[in-house]
Amino acid sequence: MSGHEPLARALAACGREGFTGEVRVSGTPGGTFHLHGGLVVAVESPGAPTPEALLLRSGRIGGEEWAGLVRASGGARWPAAGLIAHGYAGAAQLRVVCAMALQDAAFAVVAGSVDGCERGPASGPPATPLAPATPLAPVPVAPMVPVGEPPTRLLQEASRKLRALLALPYPVRPDRERPVPASLSYTAARLGVLQRELLTHADGRRTARDLAFRTGRGVYAVTVEVARMLGEGLLECVDAPHPIPVRLPPDAPGVRPREPAPPPPVPQPLPQPSPPEPATLPRRRPGASGINEALTPEHGGTDTGTDTGPGWKEFFRLRNSTPK
Repeated sequence: MSGHEPLARALAACGREGFTGEVRVSGTPGGTFHLHGGLVVAVESPGAPTPEALLLRSGRIGGEEWAGLVRASGGARWPAAGLIAHGYAGAAQLRVVCAMALQDAAFAVVAGSVDGCERGPASGPPATPLAPATPLAPVPVAPMVPVGEPPTRLLQEASRKLRALLALPYPVRPDRERPVPASLSYTAARLGVLQRELLTHADGRRTARDLAFRTGRGVYAVTVEVARMLGEGLLECVDAPHPIPVRLPPDAPGVRPREPAPPPPVPQPLPQPSPPEPATLPRRRPGASGINEALTPEHGGTDTGTDTGPGWKEFFRLRNSTPK
């Protein structure tokens, strides 16, 4: 029982107020409580078989016959009138199945973890065990009992079952242990019907909840029987689930282990770029500026050879002259 106090307070308030609607429980496995006038008339949970599953697994009716009754009733989820008319079950038996599913779903919710709960309007009218659905009526949500259960008493009964289960020598949770047949079970002489079914379907991968769905029994009854068989040595729990056998065709190639991937190549160092060569300064060539030609005096046509043009002296005189 993990954190179901908020659920107990919410259902107690619904009972005092005469609430009609749904209380949706979030958690593992969670579920939905359907109330009418403050009484719980149906409980649905993925952790427990529904009345339809219990009836189908019981062998009273096959899947094709059930589908035919659903079509004949206009798509009703719980074709109670057709079941009674065709002799698949009586009215009292249908009431018992609905009551068992209600109690079992409440136990599954309490045995799990409750994260939170909220109230809301009903998403559709629940189906009574005896009232047939008409084509004009909305599709019912869940089969309900004719006389609802007080919510406080319903939770007290679920808590009592959980305490009794945990007090056994080998306590079991509905969604925890995954047993397998023990060696002692092969030599056991006197086994009950439920024990033989559990030994047939226990394979190390199914929990008590899975076995309940498989055998069409209540989760509480199956969980208690699994705990007893573990204590008697008929079942045992293994550390890891058994591997699922794989059958290959005769001409199929065998399954070989995958070869390991080759190691990644060692990264090669990148080549270092060579340093750039230093830039060379331009070399001066004599006479490249043309100053010699500009300052060379021109020779006149006289025989004396005197200079008539500007010369080096004139150049330095102009350079060193100062303004007056």
